[in-house]
Amino acid sequence: MLVPFRKMHGLGNDFIVIDAREAPVAISPIRAAALADRCTGIGCDQLIVLEPSALADVRMRIFNHDGSEVEACGNASRAVGLLLGGEQRIETLGGIIASAATPGGASVDMGPARFDWDAVPLAYAMDTLAMPVGWEDLETPAAVNVGNPHVVFFVDDADAVDLARLGPLIETDPLFPEKVNVGVASVTGPSHIKLRVWERGVGLTRACGTGACAAAVLAIRRRLVRGPVRVDLPGGPLEIAWAEGCTILMTGPATLSFSGEFDADDYPL
Repeated sequence: MLVPFRKMHGLGNDFIVIDAREAPVAISPIRAAALADRCTGIGCDQLIVLEPSALADVRMRIFNHDGSEVEACGNASRAVGLLLGGEQRIETLGGIIASAATPGGASVDMGPARFDWDAVPLAYAMDTLAMPVGWEDLETPAAVNVGNPHVVFFVDDADAVDLARLGPLIETDPLFPEKVNVGVASVTGPSHIKLRVWERGVGLTRACGTGACAAAVLAIRRRLVRGPVRVDLPGGPLEIAWAEGCTILMTGPATLSFSGEFDADDYPL
């Protein structure tokens, strides 16, 4: 069976998008990882599958590069918002989000930030705004769930952190029972952050939309910046707006790279 797909990206964070709303497409972790393989598959950071939803306009399933299914992806949400056009309500494992297409991208209401230790989740109770833990020189991070779990370290120079080495150690630490996305952020202005992210199930990434949301929200909570916040990632900037008691609004670009099709028989379940 030939399956149509679109290749898209948000600031270099790239996706295979399969529209399975009318013709179902079976996806397993094995098939997702095979399609994501950059040497023997199509190649992507995340595989996105659009399906019918009884709760919203569309259901978005998200599979990481390693085949694991996850709750949320901010860059993919913008890509889907651009692809579908107009205003959309999108069901995800992390909850229902709302998107509005903009020229060359989308604004996405990512929902509320959750700060309770058991909502992140952490393995045991602690203050999530100033966590009394550390990994070598990375100390006293903050944590939040923005549809998926994030821990963010505020450092003098985000580029100087060996995130390729420390990221996987923190991601898989027993403190995080569902693993965690790891960000290192430097405040570069009153409403400006520089961010690098080790993404759970992916690795170092050029852009992470939920990571940008997490870093901006936590920086505002720590009174390091005031919103709206420009977050500069290796792939480019995103704008994040948030205030206490409000949902998170993320605005930024998305791009359709090309369209194609693959034979499902080449990627067994």
